[in-house]
Amino acid sequence: MTAIELEAENKAIAQEYKELLRISYQTLSVYDKKIIRKAFDVAVDAHKDQRRKSGEAYIFHPIAVAKIVARDIGLGATSIAAALMHDVVEDTDITVQDIEKMFNPKIAQLVEGLTKIAKVKTDQEISMQAENFRKMLLTLNDDVRVILIKIADRLHNMQTMGSMADYKQAKIASETLYIYAPLAHRLGLYNIKTQLEDLGLKYTEPLIYNDIVSKIKETKEEQDSYIKTISDIISASLKEEGIEFTMKGRPKSIYSIRRKMKVQSVTFDEVYDKFALRIIYKSNPHDEKFIAWKIYSVVTDHYRPSPSRLRDWISSPKSTGYEALHITVMGPKGRWVEIQVRSERMDEIAEKGYAAHYKYKNGATEEHGLEIWLNQLKEALENSESNAVDFVEDFKLNLYAKEIYVFTPKGEIKSLPKGATSLDFAFSIHSEIGVKTRGTKVNGKLVPLNHVLNSGDQVEIITSPNQKPTSQWLDYVTTSRAKNKIKNVLNENTKKIAEDGKELLERKLRHLKITLNEQTLNELVNFFKLQTSLDLFYRAGIGTIENQQLKDFAAQKSNTLVNFFKKTIKRTPTSSSEQVQKNELNKKFDLLVFGVEQNKLDYKLSNCCNPIPGDDVFGFVTINEGIKVHKKDCPNAISMQSNYAYRIIQAKWIDSSQEEFKAILKITGMDTLGLTNELTKVISNQMSVNIQSISLSSEAGIFNGQVTVVVQNNTILKKLIDNIKKVDGIDKVSRVYK
Repeated sequence: MTAIELEAENKAIAQEYKELLRISYQTLSVYDKKIIRKAFDVAVDAHKDQRRKSGEAYIFHPIAVAKIVARDIGLGATSIAAALMHDVVEDTDITVQDIEKMFNPKIAQLVEGLTKIAKVKTDQEISMQAENFRKMLLTLNDDVRVILIKIADRLHNMQTMGSMADYKQAKIASETLYIYAPLAHRLGLYNIKTQLEDLGLKYTEPLIYNDIVSKIKETKEEQDSYIKTISDIISASLKEEGIEFTMKGRPKSIYSIRRKMKVQSVTFDEVYDKFALRIIYKSNPHDEKFIAWKIYSVVTDHYRPSPSRLRDWISSPKSTGYEALHITVMGPKGRWVEIQVRSERMDEIAEKGYAAHYKYKNGATEEHGLEIWLNQLKEALENSESNAVDFVEDFKLNLYAKEIYVFTPKGEIKSLPKGATSLDFAFSIHSEIGVKTRGTKVNGKLVPLNHVLNSGDQVEIITSPNQKPTSQWLDYVTTSRAKNKIKNVLNENTKKIAEDGKELLERKLRHLKITLNEQTLNELVNFFKLQTSLDLFYRAGIGTIENQQLKDFAAQKSNTLVNFFKKTIKRTPTSSSEQVQKNELNKKFDLLVFGVEQNKLDYKLSNCCNPIPGDDVFGFVTINEGIKVHKKDCPNAISMQSNYAYRIIQAKWIDSSQEEFKAILKITGMDTLGLTNELTKVISNQMSVNIQSISLSSEAGIFNGQVTVVVQNNTILKKLIDNIKKVDGIDKVSRVYK
């Protein structure tokens, strides 16, 4: 570079810095400006020899990110300083400790969070990108501002990636649409979300993007005059009412037009609500609601509203904090037009999201939707034991989910993702209530735990201190908060059963003159072809290890000749001592079940993706070959699911030793006083037995009963039959096979 070019570049850098201070949403004190200046100097020095792919000085990037953080997200000096230095630790010799000495622990923590996201190491088995997102989301535990700065960083990268290779552009754009745009949406940053989505479309589907852009330009004049016609009429009436307001036309984003074209299978010309009118009015907090409905009245005096498309987010704000009244009216020429009504405060929250919410909070005690969401998110992050891909998928469900509003019995309003069940509602109130849920009532009627809720439902939870979650509950819930809590409780239950199993096993082995030490434990694990000691103790606890099997083990152990040959010819690799001691339950995925009822059906494994036990799979009902099983990420999965959704059935691999099955028992005997009471007591007192249905009758002194129970294995069933036979008056207990 020549000296003149260098001087011009330095001038441009200084100009950008001045603009950064000028555009800040928050008022900066003298001290704030000092911190920002210091961070700017550190960043300029650190990046002095670096250039971007486009050839410009690298420092323009951190300044641009800081500008987005200051103006569009509206954060303060600490975040602006961290944004300026977000690449310093990663790209230079400066450490987080150096930044802490130069500035303060908070700025150092933010820079460290941003550096952590950049330096993700990962295992080979899991998706690198999913693990990357997971790490990024985990920083929410430390400080949400890390994510906000990261979103700003991503926005500037998206704005300036014209000089990158096509495949890189497509990869970065896909990531943006996958996680960054939903995150921006959830944090209330609607402008940034729109930009991210539009830029994402520009690089993932460039032809479609350019086509929509050119069509918008072609119709711009006509659209503007159409909007002006409506706004002039409404403006005149609002001025007559003495309402202070500003009004602006807002075109629909390119991405949302594309989405509408795709979902509704329509052309660009058939998308009618391509624009909206926004009315922003002045008001004190007390009159906000009153003026909003007054504006509604004025608008609907001129244009007929669509009642089904009225959205009142002033009475019930979205969990992102968004408040507004959305009215859809029939405008001239028979076109639908959306009109958004917001106060200046609501508009600021809609534009700035997180930061504006804090500005207006002023110590308000009612917990804000966004904070509730952040707190729930932190809980989900802390409890998450799923792999990275599942974790990110769960997280995305909760990010973009449309909301429903339901009521507690006391009339309090709760928001849940669309598709949530009555059991999800129980966990949303408190995880302890969720765990103890025995039944649920919706609008006064008893409903199953997997009942899908609708907006306006009133939900009552019936709890019992003896209630415990079962593995089926995981199929009843949709929110990650509920899923994580159920998994945690199931793991605790497993460990409790394993502890009891260990005692039982020790007792049985003592009868066989065998001491349960480390060596015996290893031999037992190998004998039963298991992997860990927890597997062994759990199976002993639920009764799948029978006395005869232990006798066989003892006989083999005492047969020294056999043992000698076994040690000499070591054909089967035995589990290592370290593996056996692992405190986890291994699932032997050896049984494939179909549908919600987990039926066992005939099937074939498909050749296109060759699923193996343990894979996430689904069943596809073919015309000639019965059910074919495919992996969920099979190359043909998307086309099958979109074209033949009605032929797809749920399927999953389960561990047959932990499977619960139904058994019907026929009971006969002499009818004596209190027999029914005694019988139900015996069944319900037996561990690991659930009564599904019971019918009892007596005629001329003879008692007949039929009980359907759910048990884990045959051993438990035999024990139950023996206990029923001991009840006074019972003559015969037999199992009925339908």
